[in-house]
Amino acid sequence: MLSKEDNERLCRVGPGTPMGSLMREYWLPALPSTDLPATDGPPLRLRLLGEDLIAFRTTSGRAGLIQNACPHRGASLFFGRNEEDGLRCVYHGWKFDTTGACVDMPSEPAESNFKTKVRTTAYSCVERGGIVWAYMGPRQAPPPLPELEINLLEEGAARPSLTLMEANWLQTIEGDLDTCHLGFLHLGSVSPEDAVPGSYDYYTVKDRAPRYSVAETDFGVTYAAYRPADGDDLVYWRIAHFMFPFYTLIPTGALGAVIRGQFWVPLDDENTMYWGFSVGMDRGGRPGQGATAANAATGRPAGAAGRGGFEYLPATSDWLGRYRLNQNRENDYLIDREKQRTGEIWTGVRGVRQQDKVVTESMGPIYERTREHLGTSDTMIIRTRQRLLRAVKAYVEDGTLPPGLDSPGVYRSRSGSIILPRGVDWIEATEKLRRPDVPPGVPVTQEGVAIG
Repeated sequence: MLSKEDNERLCRVGPGTPMGSLMREYWLPALPSTDLPATDGPPLRLRLLGEDLIAFRTTSGRAGLIQNACPHRGASLFFGRNEEDGLRCVYHGWKFDTTGACVDMPSEPAESNFKTKVRTTAYSCVERGGIVWAYMGPRQAPPPLPELEINLLEEGAARPSLTLMEANWLQTIEGDLDTCHLGFLHLGSVSPEDAVPGSYDYYTVKDRAPRYSVAETDFGVTYAAYRPADGDDLVYWRIAHFMFPFYTLIPTGALGAVIRGQFWVPLDDENTMYWGFSVGMDRGGRPGQGATAANAATGRPAGAAGRGGFEYLPATSDWLGRYRLNQNRENDYLIDREKQRTGEIWTGVRGVRQQDKVVTESMGPIYERTREHLGTSDTMIIRTRQRLLRAVKAYVEDGTLPPGLDSPGVYRSRSGSIILPRGVDWIEATEKLRRPDVPPGVPVTQEGVAIG
């Protein structure tokens, strides 16, 4: 368990906090490009790392991100006029471009040079893979974008799915690093007889108490949960990663068959935006061609675990008004106690993402981790916290730059499931399959057998 001091150190992300300052060193996924569909369109409220910001798309198509309050008298630039490559405050007409420079000040005399002395806080933005990335850090020249596989695909190949999580970023990401919960929260009602033999759901429900192997990497922490496979000489491995500052690759499908990534972006101390990507691959390594088959390889019966989609509430213009699910705390996530009682749905809550929201948000906005009692199934969570704490302390005390910041290539990795002979080193045996530069879907020969 974490001490109260360390819990605060890791969870708080606002301006000036240790973790918030560390995260600002990285490029951050701010919003989907589709949230700014039109040039000179309506500005958008956005909260990121505890700051209230305004996003807009200029006449020339560039995405901008500036502070909410006009530096003149503090009026909100959300109400501004987005015109002629700048955002104009409606109070006195001051206009700012995407760099934060004041480019027009019509309330001042024509001979005045006052506008050259006024700037607003603005953050650099670039677009890649349907994402507006923002750099909020201190560098004049931002670091390179991380070479996550979704950043290496052709534009449009990976479409993000977002959900507002009403909880601190650390507890939402720790849920993703907890592979053991799959056999309970999502598959509690599934028996081995229900699952397709040899699929990864089959091995998960056949042995719900796996063992763990964890290792630190240049990008963060990697781990594998392992269980006996069929026969005495085979082991089933579920391999996943934590990547600085808040990325995860979870173990779904055959290793190398599905590009799967998740972001857990802190909006403030008590709210997190989940981003999910899943791109199936065919045998020739083409994204998007084999998505249905790859995702069906779980071996999960139709309707098992309350599978199903989700519905968004109507979007509002508030800071946290987008990507809210209709199943939420206010309505107890529409839990069906009868389905829970009969075992049709283990949780009584339909939807995998919704089930994650139930447990994560029910802990409260920021869980007091001094109350925890951690077991062997929490090994990855423990090691990830230790890695984060060391990185934060080194950054604050010595100015040591955090992992992966200037080494974008370390993010080139995949996750997934595989069967290996007993006694084989899983890290060495899967090295090629975990690399995006190797065509995905290629069968493994002597090194192991991919699931799916």
